[in-house]
Amino acid sequence: MASKTKTKPKSRAKKPAKPRAKKQNYTSPARVGKIFAALDRRFPQAQCALKHGSAFQLLVATILSAQCTDERVNKVTPGLFQKFPAAPDFAALSQEVLEAEIRSTGFFRNKAKNIIAASKKIVEDFGGNVPRTMDSMLTLPGVARKTANVVLGTAFGIPTGVVVDTHVFRIAHRLKLSRGKTPEKVEQDLMKLVPEDRWISFGHQVIWFGRKICQARKPLCIECPIEALCDSPDKTV
Repeated sequence: MASKTKTKPKSRAKKPAKPRAKKQNYTSPARVGKIFAALDRRFPQAQCALKHGSAFQLLVATILSAQCTDERVNKVTPGLFQKFPAAPDFAALSQEVLEAEIRSTGFFRNKAKNIIAASKKIVEDFGGNVPRTMDSMLTLPGVARKTANVVLGTAFGIPTGVVVDTHVFRIAHRLKLSRGKTPEKVEQDLMKLVPEDRWISFGHQVIWFGRKICQARKPLCIECPIEALCDSPDKTV
């Protein structure tokens, strides 16, 4: 009986290993510099959109802008500031009167309470003038770092940090400049990436960029000067 010869199994040729994709450094100086350059070209004169005639009026307008559009605030504040132009005027207001004036900005009860309390503290502790340091600003009712950065940067030209509103928070994540879960953490990350002499202008530029182009629900990527640098999953192109 003929013996069966065993055939060796054919060895499978090993497929060449795919080269690993090079991990992108989203916060490299080169990439961040390109973002700065694009923002400078598109928004060279970006300024705070809130209408105001003094640091105190800007403080009030910024408090009113929480959970409200700047456009709505700008419809309310001209008449409001004509009636009550300075801190002593607001400090003397009753809660009910101010609530009626600012009702259309939303959350008007809490805003009125904070504005009156902040006005009284400015009058009593700061001689009627808005303080010029972050620590002092944060003692005012209703004032957190975003509001303080807006007032100190816009009214006094003092760079104490980067304004992180809803636009800046969203865009910092879309561009992978920060993975922070809170505005405070995002601000810390941006302050490490953005030179101090750009803290004020960068905040204004990104806010305008968020309003005009990198919108929340449907970003206008076709018009975006930073589109080539962005690989956000919610891009529209």
